[in-house]
Amino acid sequence: MKSVLSYLWSPVYLLFFGLLALVFHPIQIVCRWIGGYQLRKKSVDVMNFFMVYGLAVLGSRIRFIGFDQLPQDRPLIIVSNHQSTFDIPPIVWGFRKYHPKFVSKIELGKGIPSISYNLRHGGSALIDRKNPRQSIMEIMKLGKHIEKENYSASIFPEGTRSKNGEIKKFQHAGIASLVRYSPSALIVPLVIDGNSELIKKGYYPLSLGTRLTYTILPAIDPTGHDLKALTAEIELKIKKVLGQEK
Repeated sequence: MKSVLSYLWSPVYLLFFGLLALVFHPIQIVCRWIGGYQLRKKSVDVMNFFMVYGLAVLGSRIRFIGFDQLPQDRPLIIVSNHQSTFDIPPIVWGFRKYHPKFVSKIELGKGIPSISYNLRHGGSALIDRKNPRQSIMEIMKLGKHIEKENYSASIFPEGTRSKNGEIKKFQHAGIASLVRYSPSALIVPLVIDGNSELIKKGYYPLSLGTRLTYTILPAIDPTGHDLKALTAEIELKIKKVLGQEK
């Protein structure tokens, strides 16, 4: 019965998600034209709120843990595991006070209503994985930007999403570049749990009644740390929360 219902209810949410992206695309453009960055950002926050909590139509139970304990006087580097494209809205909403920017592949900067526009005009780093020099320059600009504004940068050190939720090896290069150009930033490990279960059978049908939990672990000051070792340590901490440690 649950399987049948998932086929019936998944189109409801997917249609809702798509309509949000289509409707908020021109809203972003108008907000940026009228009120610049700040007003456009508010429209993005609202869109992502509905994208997250709209999952209630599928019976999803959503929890944000530890977000009220984040420091507010320093830039943040958000380091998290990557389970699906549904990882983005909770980061945007949960870290909204910290103006999260993303290290994203350049292909996402075109063709996706609302999402591509936000990546291009919100200050994110769009990197070409085939062009290391361009990637470094983009991450450098992002690091300098969050350092100046006390914003946050989100990076998925696995490089690509894990289809089954099992964490892949974290790469340290992107984290090291952000730390280099935002020396006062704290690293905030984020555990994403449940998004891989949501798309266990793909994007259609979506799973019903999934527990989606987004947990902040204690912030880390990277000053004086070997960043390769620190990245491995963060990977292990996230694995422990997910029960994946060996």
